[in-house]
Amino acid sequence: MTVATAQNITTEITFADCEQMDARDPLRHFRAEFELPEDTIYLNGNSLGAMPARALAQARNTVIDQWGKDLIRSWNTHGWFQMAETLGDRLAPLIGADAGEVVLTDSTGINLFKVLAAALKLQAERAPEKTRIVMEGSNFPTDNYTAQGLVELLGSKHEIVFAEEEEIARAIDERVAVVCLTQVHYKSGRVLDMQAITEKAHNCGALAIWDLCHSAGAMPVALNDCAADFAVGCTYKYLNCGPGSPGFIFAAKRHQGQTQQPLTGWWGHAAPFAFERDYRPAADIRQMLSGTQPIVSLGLCEVGLDIATRADLQQVQQKSRALGDLFIRLLDEQCAEFGFEVISPRDASRRGSQVAVAHPEGYAIMQALIARNIVGDFRAPDVMRFGFSALYVSYLDVWNTVQALRHIMRDELWQNPVYQQRHAVT
Repeated sequence: MTVATAQNITTEITFADCEQMDARDPLRHFRAEFELPEDTIYLNGNSLGAMPARALAQARNTVIDQWGKDLIRSWNTHGWFQMAETLGDRLAPLIGADAGEVVLTDSTGINLFKVLAAALKLQAERAPEKTRIVMEGSNFPTDNYTAQGLVELLGSKHEIVFAEEEEIARAIDERVAVVCLTQVHYKSGRVLDMQAITEKAHNCGALAIWDLCHSAGAMPVALNDCAADFAVGCTYKYLNCGPGSPGFIFAAKRHQGQTQQPLTGWWGHAAPFAFERDYRPAADIRQMLSGTQPIVSLGLCEVGLDIATRADLQQVQQKSRALGDLFIRLLDEQCAEFGFEVISPRDASRRGSQVAVAHPEGYAIMQALIARNIVGDFRAPDVMRFGFSALYVSYLDVWNTVQALRHIMRDELWQNPVYQQRHAVT
């Protein structure tokens, strides 16, 4: 990376330059809100966010005070019964939704099953001749697997059409019922144009579903401005709500009460405590719920969402882009001879909050970094992912990561047999 001087001469960026960037960072105070070991550089918030410092106190309160002391009364006295909706309303502004359009519940895969089935049901009533579902073949596999399972279960004429970035617009035509895509690609970090794709879908009479797993909390999202129909996402990445924390569902108000999701559990009934024999769906966002909610996990979500809603998402995006740019440029300058290929867009406006780098020995190289307490992750077949969560990653973290990477490559430390051994989770 280069810096222009007063004489318009460019010089390589230095350690001191990174220190100055950190000193000017308007988000730097958020780092103190996370429990991060001092000797660790954590670049994996795109897979699992860091633990908020108040998470343990929140867990104790939920388990010891609410569950332990107030027992079943907590459904009423601590608002457990409404928690999925209450937290959904807190999350809604982060994704450009309104109150009453979001609930926290279940996992992303289960939620995708719900909204995709609901969208197909809605289309079957309005335009039964539409039979195609457009998805991205290189998408995170669970989305594709879920859609495949649903189509098989329906035993219908529906078919999935897989298309990659430049092919998506061409794949959307009058035969398409639903377009189901991830806004930020899980591997490359590439951002799709939600506005343009949703508009194309609607012009062809299709509904648009968006997966926000790699965008919620990392960048501004404008679901209602884009007129998105449904969306799903997770809370354990950039929202820092804890491992396996509940996902979320967005359903635009215009669709609520117009269709029905298939996992018709009692929590989504119009009157759960009437205990009626037959299902009557709630007419609002609660219809997207199925069974009793995971209260301990939802309790931890309160802490992560509190932090996320206090941060300026424009500043979060600007910083994550700057961190990514710094990483790419330092990699080009200091590791050019080692065969790394940046597969994320170099244009920061087309990139989410991570940079993906391909290398034939990517797994071993990443293990060597992790052994030095620099934590990213690996995705087959050869991709190292470096996540830049703006609330706790610093510019000096990026500088030190590239220095460690250069050392590992220069001294061929990745060849250590211990780094070749594959773990169950990569």
